[in-house]
Amino acid sequence: MLSRKQTPIFADNQECDTYAWFSQRAWVEIDLGALSDNVKQLVKFLSPRTQLMAVVKADAYGHGAVAVAKTALEAGAGWLGVATVPEGIQLREDGIKAPILILGATNTPEQIQAIAHWQLQPTLCSPKQALEFSNTLETINYNSSLSVHIKLDTGMSRLGTNWQEAAEFVQLVQGLPHLDIASIYSHLATADSPDATVMMEQHSRFEEAIAHIKAKGITIPSLHLANSAATLADSRLHYDMVRVGLAIYGLYPANHLQNHIKLQPVLQLKARVTQVKTIAAGTGVSYGHHFIAPQEMRLAVVGIGYADGVPRRLSNQMQVLIRGQRVPQIGAITMDQIMLDVSSIPDLQEGEIVTLLGEQGKEQISADDWANCLNTISWEILCGFKHRLPRVAVM
Repeated sequence: MLSRKQTPIFADNQECDTYAWFSQRAWVEIDLGALSDNVKQLVKFLSPRTQLMAVVKADAYGHGAVAVAKTALEAGAGWLGVATVPEGIQLREDGIKAPILILGATNTPEQIQAIAHWQLQPTLCSPKQALEFSNTLETINYNSSLSVHIKLDTGMSRLGTNWQEAAEFVQLVQGLPHLDIASIYSHLATADSPDATVMMEQHSRFEEAIAHIKAKGITIPSLHLANSAATLADSRLHYDMVRVGLAIYGLYPANHLQNHIKLQPVLQLKARVTQVKTIAAGTGVSYGHHFIAPQEMRLAVVGIGYADGVPRRLSNQMQVLIRGQRVPQIGAITMDQIMLDVSSIPDLQEGEIVTLLGEQGKEQISADDWANCLNTISWEILCGFKHRLPRVAVM
């Protein structure tokens, strides 16, 4: 049975019963204790004047937004960051009252009304968007001021007003009814690079923009610039708040940033053996027979596949952990199942647990391992696990 420290939750954060969890062929395990420790370490790493925003967009990078948000806030985070209005509403509906910044673009009347109703805080990126917010709030007779955050493009070339036009944009927003500027921020494009040249150029542009704003007599309540990488790389980038995503989930944005604090991976991916069989030498395995058994071998079928978020491109390249030892995956990864060479574990039984990502004994396989193999980034791996995998929160 589950221990008292394990809470089965579905990806939508609704509790499931014990039977439903035990019937699962595969699941994602979330160590909320590790998450809490990561947040506490990051808060301690910052100066007392700098707040930590826990970025919980994309269902908290696949970890379960509500559980992660509540744990991060209890551990010392002061803000939450999401990408969309529905993501913010989900947190509010679950009783979370902390300030929530919407990092993505919002501009339709329906989005603006929802933001006002749920007391979310939008990012403003252009004069047109600012005017749409002010006009919509006027139309619905909004009887208060909505906290908004001004985003400057200092070199990411994504959302935001050009940094050279920052002072004029801030002046415009300051003069519009129903809008109250809560912060000015920008986003760094290369903070995870060992070469800090571009990052420091962006920092310089941000500083110059802020100086121009202040020269017009405008008081800025809060400034923020740093993501996870910049938070770990340079304290000069911390300002009044840092926006931390990947690091709270226990992964480092780059290898050269691993010496600052000790982070613990929060997510483990597990599945069960569904069948064990012996195959003869020369037997083809899975679609296309891209693996042919070189000799008689023991094969295990495991109930997880690319429909759950295990990339098919890892076929014949990945390893998993069983009983604390590594065993190779063989053949093409299929939609719902993978096959393993378990010849080294002749007494393996159906129903045993396989760890695809995580730790068993002295062995560990991380999202970084998959990402390096696929020439991608760990963010993509974490966000790829589908919602048919229940999330099991562990303390």
